[in-house]
Amino acid sequence: MLKIRMKRLGRTKRPFYRIVVINGHARRQGHEIEKLGFFNPLSRELKLDKSKAEEWLKKGAQPSERVQYLINNAPETGELVILEKVKREKLNKKAKARVEAEKAAAAAAEAAKAEAAAAAAQAAEAPAQEAPAEAEQAAAE
Repeated sequence: MLKIRMKRLGRTKRPFYRIVVINGHARRQGHEIEKLGFFNPLSRELKLDKSKAEEWLKKGAQPSERVQYLINNAPETGELVILEKVKREKLNKKAKARVEAEKAAAAAAEAAKAEAAAAAAQAAEAPAQEAPAEAEQAAAE
């Protein structure tokens, strides 16, 4: 059984992976059948020949979960791309409550602004009434 998986290279605590087609029973650092590209998880650099990977998938090679993700996110041209890092918020309970309160206050302010705009629009649409002094002057003439 053929697998498409990552072969670890690099030094201690500085991993670098080569994406390879390899026999499923071979060890992690074993002899690969074909090199498809590389992935650096620290700088999020990815270079993968997507057309070759899809050929191997058609032949029955099974990708690992991570390699399947990389194949899906690789460009069609096979050029070097830097994947975006997913930023996670690490907030304690007080900070989360403060953020929620700020969001609620902003939503309330926006709702009040929308109501004021609607009231102004209704006032503009209402027919204008003449002032009583102007009506008397118009009648006198």
